[in-house]
Amino acid sequence: MFTDSHCHLSFPELRSTLGDIRQAMALARVSRALCICTTLEEFADVHALALEYDNFWSTVGVHPDNEGVTEPLLQDLLDRGVLPRVVAVGETGLDYYRLNGRSVADMHWQRERFRTHIRAARLLQKPLVIHTRSASQDTLAILKEEGEDGRTGAAGGVFHCFTETAAVAEAALELGFYISFSGILTFKTAQDLRDVASWVPMDRLLIETDSPYLAPVPFRGKTNNPSYVPLVAQQIAVLRGCSVEEVGAASSENFTRLFAGVRA
Repeated sequence: MFTDSHCHLSFPELRSTLGDIRQAMALARVSRALCICTTLEEFADVHALALEYDNFWSTVGVHPDNEGVTEPLLQDLLDRGVLPRVVAVGETGLDYYRLNGRSVADMHWQRERFRTHIRAARLLQKPLVIHTRSASQDTLAILKEEGEDGRTGAAGGVFHCFTETAAVAEAALELGFYISFSGILTFKTAQDLRDVASWVPMDRLLIETDSPYLAPVPFRGKTNNPSYVPLVAQQIAVLRGCSVEEVGAASSENFTRLFAGVRA
């Protein structure tokens, strides 16, 4: 019924309780999850989850905010991207939120890393999992410069854990991307985001936990896990005046359509 399109089950706080999490997922009717890679060092652990469990899949990528890790070469991403059950490239993108005294110009290394991921996704013809924070204009500009315009040959993908404006959502949709919403939708301060979630086309919408982070109300402040993703669907259902089952079914269909190779 429900699909968590973005979670970090390889992180220690979730991996150590994976049996309990899987039981909770089954009770909550969460039938699938995409396990997200954030460093090349982490990839083997993420991929192992996808190989071990038939309702998990894997990505390959290096998060834009990660420094002091192996810098991905194009071939690194291509070699891992063709492995079984690897269905996307990312998490990748741009993050200017914590510049730590640097200027945006100083973040050229992030922009080059992002371009490497886009080029890998296009060669693999697998979608991108995009992270963008305080950097939406550069994110959109680089996607366009690299040919991600929604036309033939584009990799496409999803703007995950969306927290940007309606204008950014419109621009992402125009480029052929999906929009994924997390537990942030349930936060008291997130009315602007709820306004965006109320009109994003149902056939371009995904739901996620980004666990172990961003647990939805009423679990805010606790460790998040994929069994909580129905609470995101519930918030969207309220906004759109439909049933939670409709949101679950539509977002799961979108997941299957976007990430070729996953099963319903």
